[in-house]
Amino acid sequence: MSDIIHLLPDSIANQIAAGEVIQRPASVVKELVENAIDAGALRIQVIVKDAGRTLIQVIDDGKGMSETDARLAFERHATSKIRQAEDLFSLRTMGFRGEALPSIVAVAQVEMKTRRAEDELGTFIAISGSQLQEQSHVSAAVGTDIAVRNLFFNVPARRKFLKANATELRQIMVCFQRIALVYPDIAFELYHNDVVIYSLKPSNLRQRIDALMGKKTGAHLLELKEENEMVKIHGFVGTPETAKKKEAQTFFFVNGRYMNHSYFHKAVMQAYDRMLPADTRPNYFIYFDVDPATIDVNVHPTKTEIKFENENYIWSILQATVKETLGKFNILPPMSFEPGMQIINDFVPSEDFAEPQLHANPNYNPFEAHPVRDFAKPASAPKKITQDWEKLYSAFESEVLPDEGVEPQRLTQQLQFDIPVLKPKMFQFQKKYIVTPMESGLMFIDQHRAHVRVLYERNMKMMTEKTTRSQALLFPERMELNPSLLPLLHCLNDDLKAVGYVFEEAGEELEISAIPAELSPSSALEVLSKILNEEMNLDAEDIKSDIHDRIALAMVKSAAVKAGAELSENEMEEIYNALFASENNAYTPDGKAIVAMVSTDEIEKRF
Repeated sequence: MSDIIHLLPDSIANQIAAGEVIQRPASVVKELVENAIDAGALRIQVIVKDAGRTLIQVIDDGKGMSETDARLAFERHATSKIRQAEDLFSLRTMGFRGEALPSIVAVAQVEMKTRRAEDELGTFIAISGSQLQEQSHVSAAVGTDIAVRNLFFNVPARRKFLKANATELRQIMVCFQRIALVYPDIAFELYHNDVVIYSLKPSNLRQRIDALMGKKTGAHLLELKEENEMVKIHGFVGTPETAKKKEAQTFFFVNGRYMNHSYFHKAVMQAYDRMLPADTRPNYFIYFDVDPATIDVNVHPTKTEIKFENENYIWSILQATVKETLGKFNILPPMSFEPGMQIINDFVPSEDFAEPQLHANPNYNPFEAHPVRDFAKPASAPKKITQDWEKLYSAFESEVLPDEGVEPQRLTQQLQFDIPVLKPKMFQFQKKYIVTPMESGLMFIDQHRAHVRVLYERNMKMMTEKTTRSQALLFPERMELNPSLLPLLHCLNDDLKAVGYVFEEAGEELEISAIPAELSPSSALEVLSKILNEEMNLDAEDIKSDIHDRIALAMVKSAAVKAGAELSENEMEEIYNALFASENNAYTPDGKAIVAMVSTDEIEKRF
């Protein structure tokens, strides 16, 4: 029987290693930019095409590499940062595994130019699928220029499962932000398809946050700082009124490395105890500096989850520091009196004060107009109430019952009960529900959800038939545009124009000249902002998938009647009839129930 265990060829082993390190284009950006930082670069350019599928190029002005180092950098387990095993526990640099470049060249076509300041000529290396194609001397600037083309060209399955360009680009931008927030003293540039997304100059941390997250972010941040023998904490936390539900900016960094830490997040949230609206999170940018020997960065393959040796102690310090910072913000200014200030006092002891006099009419008798009944006397006989019962019954019969022989038409819908086409009797309850009696009980219709369903189907039909209406604005509206939303806006440009938006970029703002006909100018801006932020925060989802559904739903939720709006009888009838003429009258597009029945049996049980 032959042996069944054998060594894998280097090409396959490299591809397996690449699968652990290089998961998507953002992984390549992270590894190359971190290498540039470790090389002492002060200016780093990241150039991306087709969200990294076609090209990822990183250019830095670092110290560069010699010819030998340039070649060894692509060998597995080659590194400049580890000499012995103990070095793994005292790292201050970003990359150290010696797997980044070998993993990248295993699944891409890579070209690199690099030169040190003391060398006259630089080194050019071309590698494809771990196979060296060319190595030569070239004229090059000091630093390193590395271009990664056709990522996963030799692993079709991995390339096939990459997300849409907008999704992959968002991941690249998130990675870029996390690095740029740690190094405000380094100039960063990010280009996508020859369009500048970020151009960051060296600055302080607050200015860097503004440049990345929008101008208004830094103005609502409170600085925190704490230092002791175990940990140094510094950074910023947002004011309570700027807390958000989805798009909050929450960042933890330890020793210059981004990390996820749900336990420390709870410490921050508890520090805001009863200061935040429900289901919201504050912005925060918090940096920890600890002894590298007290943390383990290899808990997770992406190194975003980190284990602390003194986790509980740091948790307490973090919570107390955030609380103290918020306390300083909320304390009222103390009262102070300047020298020479005269305190006004209108009380003069020498003056006599007259007691206020009460005036009442002693002859007033409240019982004269309404005499009290004497219960000793028999009560007078009640008036005889006459009713024409036959007339009353005939009136009721003619109003409620249909003419004999006329069969009510019925609509086909997904609910288990039938809805008569005859004009129903209905009323509004709590300015939220439309209520109408049925043979089996009472039907409650959520007016907002019903209108959402009606408008949604109407909008989807118009979008399909390309008959959407747009209203031009007399004076264009301007909306501040977060730089991180710019590539997403380009991706959704055609879809947004299809529903009625007409806009163009004006620096860091969006100038909107036309909006969907169903929306007011203020709600149109709100809906557009909501659409962009929700698309930006989609996880593991193709943004282009069902984009028309999500845009239509965001629009109709804003345009539909709200809970608390008083409806006329005609308005209730219009919503009622349109709802039960729609394809799905039971649920909203996002799965919420529209109709609820209270049966006659349930009502009778109450009695």
